[in-house]
Amino acid sequence: MQDFINKMILAAGELTLTYRDRLENITVEHKNDKDIVTEADKAVELFIIKSIHEVYPDHGILGEETGVHSGDSEYRWIIDPIDGTTSFLYGQPFYSISIALEKDGILQHGAVYAPVLNELFQAERGEGATLNGKTIRTSSRETLSKSVLGTGFACIRAGAKRNNLAYLGELLPKIMGVRRFGSAAMDMCYVACGRFDGYWELNLNIYDIAAGQLILQEAGGEVTDFKGNVIKEDCCEIVGANAFIGDELRDVFAIIDNAKD
Repeated sequence: MQDFINKMILAAGELTLTYRDRLENITVEHKNDKDIVTEADKAVELFIIKSIHEVYPDHGILGEETGVHSGDSEYRWIIDPIDGTTSFLYGQPFYSISIALEKDGILQHGAVYAPVLNELFQAERGEGATLNGKTIRTSSRETLSKSVLGTGFACIRAGAKRNNLAYLGELLPKIMGVRRFGSAAMDMCYVACGRFDGYWELNLNIYDIAAGQLILQEAGGEVTDFKGNVIKEDCCEIVGANAFIGDELRDVFAIIDNAKD
């Protein structure tokens, strides 16, 4: 299965690069005022779906752009064809293809590929996580004061009343720094390989985080909501962290949430 996923996600990455070579002519649609989808997003998702159905015609699929494709199997694929569409459209390298596979609702495989950077993150349940075939682990930094975190602002694009600004303002004085690249899948993989010590974001969907979640967990990290609960299908907030700073990070979020009550 992993070989199949590898071949498919690498081919999908190559497809994004063909569109990247002609960004000035690419078709762009607006889901809302600040959220876009391009013809590349749609083409890559259809390519992945076709690749899966040719080999596993009974598998279910959830894609960001095309929604639910029902199947008669216990397996379900979760696809984000281009995570970081704005980065992609602006010619920046921080976008990725994210593919996860569940069996009976439990993540079994995850792959996140950043084509411009030529970085393939992978995980299989119980087998650890890798970057371009080499084993990766989360960082060992034990406090927020020594940590660099990643985040994103999907909540701002969505116009959500509950947004990330309060959490960001509370965290900034307590950490070494924050980075924002625009792909939740890549952010979680960056925690998995120690480039970040933690990551948080609101207003996400399961296709944004499914593959990255397994990769981070298999690299020794943890993934919860802001209160420390297991991520569910209708997730909208996420904390990804190494094995040390998760509690401290959630304690900071509790300060904000309790102040709002």
